[in-house]
Amino acid sequence: MATTLLDLLASSLRRRPHAEALVCGQRRVSYLALWNASMTVVACLRRRGLQPGDRVALLLEPSPEYVAGYYGVLAAGGMAVALNPLAKEWELAAWLRHSGARWLLCAGRTRQCEALAGECPQLDMTELGLWRRADTALSRPPTTAEPDAPAAIIYTSGTTGAPKGVTLSHRNLVSNVTAVMRYLQLTPADRVMHVLPFCYSYGNSVLHTHLAAGATVIIEPGLMYPHRLLERMAEERATGFSGVPATYALLLARTRLDAYPLDSLRYLTQAGGPMPLRDILLVREQLPWAAFYVMYGQTEATARLSYLPPALLLEKPGSVGVAIADTELAVCDPDGRRLPPGEEGQVCARGPGVMLGYWQDPEATRQVLHNGWLWTGDLGHMDEQGFLYLHGRASELIKVGAYRINPAEIEEVLLAMEGVAEVAAAGVPDPLLGQAIKVWLVPQPQARLQAQQVLAYCRRHLPIYKLPRQVVFTDALPRTASGKLRRHALMEAGTAGLED
Repeated sequence: MATTLLDLLASSLRRRPHAEALVCGQRRVSYLALWNASMTVVACLRRRGLQPGDRVALLLEPSPEYVAGYYGVLAAGGMAVALNPLAKEWELAAWLRHSGARWLLCAGRTRQCEALAGECPQLDMTELGLWRRADTALSRPPTTAEPDAPAAIIYTSGTTGAPKGVTLSHRNLVSNVTAVMRYLQLTPADRVMHVLPFCYSYGNSVLHTHLAAGATVIIEPGLMYPHRLLERMAEERATGFSGVPATYALLLARTRLDAYPLDSLRYLTQAGGPMPLRDILLVREQLPWAAFYVMYGQTEATARLSYLPPALLLEKPGSVGVAIADTELAVCDPDGRRLPPGEEGQVCARGPGVMLGYWQDPEATRQVLHNGWLWTGDLGHMDEQGFLYLHGRASELIKVGAYRINPAEIEEVLLAMEGVAEVAAAGVPDPLLGQAIKVWLVPQPQARLQAQQVLAYCRRHLPIYKLPRQVVFTDALPRTASGKLRRHALMEAGTAGLED
């Protein structure tokens, strides 16, 4: 039985050594070539004295080099610390120091690498000759990692406060991978179009699940050219696609999905925050043959906690589904008592995917891990059949007088207004009521909306205590590198940029 991601990759290697593991631009990397490249990283790190448990950071764009580096670190007995290439140098330096990384894997002499030269030794992946031995399998290094030994640190995208280093074990990673493979029914015939950052939990999960299945990962750098992305999906006969709500919103705003020959698509997945039902229905209308999976998870749970079977999208609108295999979900009151169906409380989870804790932060760990349960910080309720519905983050509720308002309730109403592409609501200080509601709105192309129109629409569709006080038009909403809305950034902006 597999106990590490390396075991799962080795299984795919044995079954399909010459099949495509990775496609990146014009490059096509077989499982055998990927394995050999990973073993080259192992040899390099061991020559430099890597000891079990040493942290090795990766500052690499999504690429075959990143994948070889990640698996090479694990195979050598180290802990992989994936850093966000879009982060500022001061953030990267802080993460390197916090993790105690002994080496930094990078590609070329970039400005970032030069700025971080004093933090720890750097290994240039472009100089290691990773792809020279594509035809001959190297022997597998002895693996001594225990299932519960730490394997990786993921620095959360951080919708609030300072980022934390989520520490994941080999068991965490393998359990997440096998559970997702099971409900997505992944096979070696699958080919996923991968546009998500590898350094965060969703992209990390998509990468490892498909490699474990012996499938093909088609690496695409991003969404700058949505038309080209869809053309590429058609060319590569992609069977799967994964995105956050903003990914789908961009595609729907700039393209018609059914204008491209995407008949090979078998499944679509969505996580990283609530996706408006309007957009889900549009995707299903334009790609009716592809199963659409709504999913929910947290970095602290490796990636995935629940999924909604595609057949129940219309029967359970707004639900994020049921717990994945071997995971238990509960909705609890502040004292930890389970609440009956229909009552709101905090979502808690336990299972093999729950993290070991926050790296070098026992106090923060104690705040979220209690008696084997992860307190997610999300509010929600269960229905009679055990399907979970989320009400938002406890820390993001808008407190207007005696009312507690979920910003998603306001956003859902405004998304139904003609001319609205995206919207976010948040609470801003109010001397009388404590907070007032402010909305930030991204108009659709060519739309000519005015604040008074928006407020009048709200008065027709919302109760008085949920009415926004202020409306701001913007070209884009602030998001983390993993695509999550940075609602706290809006709250901190206060009343700046008010448009009457």
